[in-house]
Amino acid sequence: MLPRDLPAERVLPFARRADELGFDELWVVEDLGFRGGLAQAAAVLAATARVRVGIGVLPAAARSAAFTAMEAGTLAELFPGRVHVGLGHGMPAWMRQAGSWPARPLTALGEHLDALRALLRGEEVSTAGEAVQLEGVRLQSPPALVPPVLAGVRGPRSLALAGQRADGVVLAEPATPEYVRAALQRAAPTGPFRVVGYDVAAVDDDADAALERVRPALAWVGEPDWAPHLEPLDIAADLAAVRAGVDGPDAFARALSAEQVRRLAVAGTPEQARAAVAARHDAGTSCVVLAPAGPDPLAALEDLARLLPGAAAAPR
Repeated sequence: MLPRDLPAERVLPFARRADELGFDELWVVEDLGFRGGLAQAAAVLAATARVRVGIGVLPAAARSAAFTAMEAGTLAELFPGRVHVGLGHGMPAWMRQAGSWPARPLTALGEHLDALRALLRGEEVSTAGEAVQLEGVRLQSPPALVPPVLAGVRGPRSLALAGQRADGVVLAEPATPEYVRAALQRAAPTGPFRVVGYDVAAVDDDADAALERVRPALAWVGEPDWAPHLEPLDIAADLAAVRAGVDGPDAFARALSAEQVRRLAVAGTPEQARAAVAARHDAGTSCVVLAPAGPDPLAALEDLARLLPGAAAAPR
């Protein structure tokens, strides 16, 4: 994952280094007040030679479906086979701040998914929906390789929608094996379906040091919005008790046991982290997106590269 708060002068060096190291994919995020997802994706694609770039995720109601299709289609035309597009509700608080929270979020997301996928396939689209109104809109040069459109969702009804009307899902962190299995069960796709899962990650020959590095990034996991991630876990009640006994997200992160941190992240020695990634793949994750933890994202990137096939095992 490209950290959302990297200084501007480090964004492209980070992307180029991820490409050079051999990571399969690099995912950019679009959080309110930070950098735009489409602009980041365009810059990263132009600055790299090989890595696939995912946008995870664009808030559907923030843009016209037609213009989202134009932007995504342009990227897919210029960089064929290297673009994946995530579309979601957006965080409700942020969307309300921006005046873009729809009256019926599920309806709006479904209409945007349908229109975006059809337009990227080169179809002419006319629709008079609640959130999307188009009259005879068609991309004049649709991409030859149609990019997958994934739904960035977490709730049961949204996952069911994704299973019917998207090419896959983007699951926010923590995307534990238990959560991935539960999400796939709720999505119940009937055809090919891609699962992209985010996880906070750190690799170190000192397992305890790696766990401490990811701990601060787990601060918000105890908050209500993350309940769907925790419900499938056998430690869900323990995590709820930890949150109930402390004052605020930061205190929650400090109060987590080492074992709880391990369950909620991809962290530890290279062998332990590889096992965590493998467990996620076994659960159905197509792409495990590692969010680098620690004060120096570029150094963290080098450490995470130790998980790649054929990577050197030298301690860092």
